[in-house]
Amino acid sequence: MLNDMIFIQRKEINLLTELLAPAKDKNTAIEAINCGADAVYMGAANFGARKNAPNSIEDIKEVINYAHKYRVKVFITVNTILDNNELEQAVKLVKELDSIGVDAIIIQDLGLLKRIMEENISIPIHISTQCDNRDIEKIKFFNKLGVSRVVLARELSIKQIEQIHKANPDLELEAFVHGALCVSYSGQCYLSHYIGGRSANKGECAQPCRKKYTLEDCNGKIIAKDFPALCLKDFNASKHLKQMIDAGIFSFKIEGRLKEKNYVKNITAYYRQELDKYSDKTSSGRCLYPFTPNPEKSFNRGFTDYFLEKRTNCFNFVSPKSRGEYLGEITEIKGDCFVLNTNKEIHAQDGITINEEGCLVNKVLAEGNKVTVYPAKKLDLKIGAKVYRNIDVKFEKELLSPVKRQIGVGVGVNEGVNEGAEELRLVLTDEDNVSITLPILYEEVANNQEKMKETFIKQFSKTGNSDFYIKNNEINAQLPFIPVSAINELRRKAFDILMEKRVKNYKRAAQKPLKIVPYYLQEVDYRANVYNDKAKSFYEECGCKVTEPAVEAEQPTHEYELMRTKHCLKYAFKMCKSPVSLRLRDEYNQIYPLKFDCEHCEMVIHSPARHPVPPHRSKPQL
Repeated sequence: MLNDMIFIQRKEINLLTELLAPAKDKNTAIEAINCGADAVYMGAANFGARKNAPNSIEDIKEVINYAHKYRVKVFITVNTILDNNELEQAVKLVKELDSIGVDAIIIQDLGLLKRIMEENISIPIHISTQCDNRDIEKIKFFNKLGVSRVVLARELSIKQIEQIHKANPDLELEAFVHGALCVSYSGQCYLSHYIGGRSANKGECAQPCRKKYTLEDCNGKIIAKDFPALCLKDFNASKHLKQMIDAGIFSFKIEGRLKEKNYVKNITAYYRQELDKYSDKTSSGRCLYPFTPNPEKSFNRGFTDYFLEKRTNCFNFVSPKSRGEYLGEITEIKGDCFVLNTNKEIHAQDGITINEEGCLVNKVLAEGNKVTVYPAKKLDLKIGAKVYRNIDVKFEKELLSPVKRQIGVGVGVNEGVNEGAEELRLVLTDEDNVSITLPILYEEVANNQEKMKETFIKQFSKTGNSDFYIKNNEINAQLPFIPVSAINELRRKAFDILMEKRVKNYKRAAQKPLKIVPYYLQEVDYRANVYNDKAKSFYEECGCKVTEPAVEAEQPTHEYELMRTKHCLKYAFKMCKSPVSLRLRDEYNQIYPLKFDCEHCEMVIHSPARHPVPPHRSKPQL
């Protein structure tokens, strides 16, 4: 009954929500903050699930200093599985991150969680989506442990999210809202490791899901040849933000720790504007954009809302490369150029794609919506072919312009008494109610009060590139004569003191005490990704037997799941009721049996029964 009451209350009040943006490096993090992120997540030097996006402690500290000015949080990914030696290095890293003021770490390895408990490290803990967080009972377990947040699996529907929130009303839930999709349940993909020894759970995924395969039946009859059978479109939940908020999502996460700066700027700005329609942000300041955010203009393979409401055609069987923004269909072909009807402005040097072919644009002739495009190379053109733009040179130039984020400040001038003497006081109060008071020293009252007041307000409003902007002015006392230069100096001094106080007043959220509680299963196998002794003992202390270690520690000799996914090839090829057995064949002629769990509408890629390790793989690369 209490849970239901809390749940209803959550839906009825105007809640704060968090927009969480990715950053591969310091500069991208700062741009994400400027564009309106409430929090950013990035990797440290090691142990992040994107091995190609490391950052030094010094750079992370610089990001923290910048972020906390705006009440923006900084989360660090430590979400790979760890062997015994790596575990102790990771503990040392976590202590360093704790000491510099990181707001939370995102982890997968429960051995690391156990070591954090043993060392009494107080940094807030977020459970990574790599822990395969789609089961209510598993999320209840993490909640009872005392973690600060759980990052949900991407495959969940809004109804499932709502059920999870109702069962855990006091737990922060984070969900992905935009970006590339892993075709497998996160943390449950072993295909890259099986093929070439590059483990996704070690941050080394080779993305075999973007490669071409042949789909055939058990007799070798080809159903579809040489196509990206496991490639998904990119996630875009922008039409479901209100529903997700109502269902219980607190943090909306943009995928993309390997994405370039312009991508992060555009997508962060877009979701900042969209979320602001439904909720208040957790950070401070307004953002001034020199561009109009548009997700179609950044890298995408086409968009899907995945399973938020119902099963959709989430797959992209054409190309794993960026498709971009739809321009229109070819209506006429003139030699090597073509005509299309579009209301979009096309520019020379734009990048276009038609089917799997792409090139730059040499020249454009426009007569209203009738546009003639001259490609930079000969393309296979057909009437009715769809034309997309994956590089908009004008938009990319606009993205290069800086975005300024500024905190609102109210300015007041009042009379007061200090040690029995009257004095004039300047009071600055920002949007977070951080306030400072400075004396205004003067000798004589200005003769023309209206003129002096006008000058004071005008000069104090010239905030330029500072971190503040003036929301309002209240002058409730007679002003002295103050030269313009003195007003400017007073403004600069006041802003410096106010920012110093803001930073000093910042308080990191507390991590609740962690405690061992019973696990919801009696035993787990290789899919628990147990890679070190502490992880094994953690499960055992929670009353759960570990029957197998992680595949990175010991390759199973039996047939096992290389991937379990909600993307189903039977569904895609309208074969749901067909009893025919299917399999995938890769470029090396390796066959992967497919099994179908129709009750849960899931497809499973299994390792071949006769060849536990593919013959083209030399040795594991742990």
